[in-house]
Amino acid sequence: MKAGRVTAIVRQDLRVLRTDFMPVMLLVVLPFLLMPFLKPAFELALQREGFREATGAEQVIPGMAVTFGFFLVGNVSLSFYREHGWGTWDRLRSSPSTTVEILVGKMVVPLMQVGGQFILLFVFGGLVMGLHIKGSWLSLCAVGAAYALFLVTTGLAVTALCRTSMQANAVANIGALLLAGLAGALVPYTLLPSWAQDLAPAVPSYWAMEGYRDAIFKEATIVVPVLCLLGFSLLSAAIAFARFRVDDPKVGFL
Repeated sequence: MKAGRVTAIVRQDLRVLRTDFMPVMLLVVLPFLLMPFLKPAFELALQREGFREATGAEQVIPGMAVTFGFFLVGNVSLSFYREHGWGTWDRLRSSPSTTVEILVGKMVVPLMQVGGQFILLFVFGGLVMGLHIKGSWLSLCAVGAAYALFLVTTGLAVTALCRTSMQANAVANIGALLLAGLAGALVPYTLLPSWAQDLAPAVPSYWAMEGYRDAIFKEATIVVPVLCLLGFSLLSAAIAFARFRVDDPKVGFL
């Protein structure tokens, strides 16, 4: 794999991103709009759990990061289907870049997007919404990085498995709500019905919330959540690299 070929793909995606920033805005603007409405309810829920000094930001900020972060899966797919829709995919195929170089190159800009979301949400939370990290910021960043890797590799897997952009968007949207619900991102985990609590450990978003919670409240080490997220990332990457074919027919826009 040659770094120059990967860099060329990254530069092209950055140029496209500068012309249409709206998909990235959804990762940040919607959480900012929802957080003030959800924070008071989460404050009461956390205080009922015994966190007397909780402000609600400890739940609402990681919850929004996990929920809206999953929309990045759709952004990853968009970068591929856009090439098909614009008729530029064949040009990329005919370049010297290998399949692995194309996939790796397409991962970089989405990783930058979710990294920007993480910084904006948690910095905003600390400055405006009363978020206090009693644990370690380093642990918090480790959880965020592991979750970001899962999101991007899942986007590659969804692209490899779906034929049309509408299919990929449906998977991303449904997945965002379903996984956020099971993770305790929309409602605190302790308030979920028993059947949802039983299913929750089987989804990666649950481990993202557990990791954020441990880093914020300093309850325990974040090693287990991070390892689980990396395991899910490895599974998604394996599906993507095994199933992706540059000559698969894709429908960019209907």
